[in-house]
Amino acid sequence: MDFLTKIMTEKKLEVEKMLKEELQPLRKTESFYNRVKSCPQHVHIIGEVKRASPSKGTINESVDILAQAKAYQKAGVSAISVLTDEVFFKGSIEDLRKIAKEVEVPVLCKDFIIAEKQLIRARNAGATIVLLIVAALSQEKLQELYHQAEALGLEILVEVHDEKELKIAEALGAKLIGVNNRNLKTFVVDIEVSRKLGEKQETESVYISESGFSTGTQVNSLKNDYQAVLVGEALMISGNPEAKVKELQVVR
Repeated sequence: MDFLTKIMTEKKLEVEKMLKEELQPLRKTESFYNRVKSCPQHVHIIGEVKRASPSKGTINESVDILAQAKAYQKAGVSAISVLTDEVFFKGSIEDLRKIAKEVEVPVLCKDFIIAEKQLIRARNAGATIVLLIVAALSQEKLQELYHQAEALGLEILVEVHDEKELKIAEALGAKLIGVNNRNLKTFVVDIEVSRKLGEKQETESVYISESGFSTGTQVNSLKNDYQAVLVGEALMISGNPEAKVKELQVVR
């Protein structure tokens, strides 16, 4: 069984048990899209708080998540991504809640979202951006969740992995499109995925390259086609996440 199928099987069971929460006020912060568009001079960084992954196992389980998130903010990240999947990534919605209370930048709920109650839970915990993965959803469900997230006042990062999925995201009108260099079936990472899809972009969306970045040179090679990169593992294992963010925040 591939990683995505395994994760989605578990996620359906988790969501079935999840209670639908009463809607709470949306956390106030700036729009990530506007922040990126208003400052095109450098590549924007989304710093990710990530304890583990299905392929790598534990990355940094003992991390002080608040100290990590505050270091990201101090370094000038434009958003913070928080893994909330418990089974495969050892995260939690409480991680997101704690971080969102302590930082001012937009916060992304990084999870495999398949139901509106997850959107509500993410918003209630302080997320202002949610992730929708094209490969994990039928086109009908993707559209349904996209419009529900919009109605909740959330920004939506639509994640793609190939040209077909890219066209689906663009046709949806997604303002934030993430190209994941990680194959969700094998979890193999190849930055060439972003390079190829960089030539196929057709809208004024903010395009974000996700996964596999550890050096400024790598980011520099994609800066003409991508306005932002999402970085997790390299920041989580760095002894100096602030310096690493600065290195990756290359001039465009």
